[in-house]
Amino acid sequence: MNTDPSILSKRILSIDILRGIVMIIMALDHTRDFFHIGAMTGDPLNPETTSGILFFTRWITHFCAPTFVFLSGLSAYLSAQNKTPAQASAFLFKRGLWLIFIEIAIISLGLTFNLQYNFIILQVIWAIGWSMIFLALASRISYQTVLISGVIMVFGHNIFNLFPAPQDPTGGLILKVFFTASGTVVPLSANHLVGVFYAILPWTGVMFVGYGIGTWFKKSYEVKRRQRNLLIAGSVTIFLFIALRLINVYGDPVPRKEYQDLFKNLLAFFNVSKYPPSLQYISMTVGTAMLILAFTERINNWFTKIASVYGSVPFFYYVIHFYLLHTILVVVFFATGHNTKEIIQVPFLFRPAAFGFSLPIVYLIWICVVALLYLPCRWFKKYKETHRQWWLSYV
Repeated sequence: MNTDPSILSKRILSIDILRGIVMIIMALDHTRDFFHIGAMTGDPLNPETTSGILFFTRWITHFCAPTFVFLSGLSAYLSAQNKTPAQASAFLFKRGLWLIFIEIAIISLGLTFNLQYNFIILQVIWAIGWSMIFLALASRISYQTVLISGVIMVFGHNIFNLFPAPQDPTGGLILKVFFTASGTVVPLSANHLVGVFYAILPWTGVMFVGYGIGTWFKKSYEVKRRQRNLLIAGSVTIFLFIALRLINVYGDPVPRKEYQDLFKNLLAFFNVSKYPPSLQYISMTVGTAMLILAFTERINNWFTKIASVYGSVPFFYYVIHFYLLHTILVVVFFATGHNTKEIIQVPFLFRPAAFGFSLPIVYLIWICVVALLYLPCRWFKKYKETHRQWWLSYV
């Protein structure tokens, strides 16, 4: 067994590297939402209307949410090694409730800048919060319960696509929220809506699987064996994606469409469902994540050092990047001649449907935003390393 401290440091660093990479890429999608001219009026993944670069800009960000949720499960397993089962379960339960609150109160505000909360947006942090609550319960039963339940949820949740939705409104809403949410909007009153964009249980399955492979990252686990496991698991998972995509029968709510154009067929092949995350989508993204974890095990260069800074404080980065993007949006909104009558928009204030710029400008804004966040993230990383306040474990 190789337990050299430097190797262990790099092993943990590989998690931060991957998480940092997906956090950087994630900001590109949100920058596109705020600043691209067609973000509010077109589908960047539609092979019939998109361009190659626009498709790639949206598609590459598909890897962010599942990787983040997967690594959250892995991190939960590693964190539990320093706690009793009861302590680990209680922490996950409380952190899950905290994340749900943060999604509603803080992140929705950063997205919309609507102090009246007329439109509450429930996305990945909402799904992670609920997943942690379910993980808190399942982990008290056994590790095997978590792993088996995760595999069943990931492989089996697309079965619900094969049957008609319940006619009962309450039953239909429960099914959407837990399994099939795809832009489900729930009216709370005449002026207040909730948008449920992340179905809970498919993402819970991803977190449970991440928790399940946590045992490969224990200090006593041989490095080469872990790398081999990740390479095999990642390769098999990607092969499953390719096979399911070619068979075109199960694993995605919308069958792959075929065109009389090679390029459109290529785009259609990779255009899998994120809302909800289909088996094909999860296989494509999580399989890749496992391969990257294997390949970054011992890499240490300038890029990995930068990426690991973002990856070591992902929650801090995630929250403040929305506020930074939206603040820049407000400045640009007025700088481009828009007036106060155009502020009220749904779902984002200061974001008219016809507003925006070309992709090169979007990429420039994205690079600037990521760069601006580096020093705050590095400061908070050092703060967490040198302080032990209880609340730091929640951010």
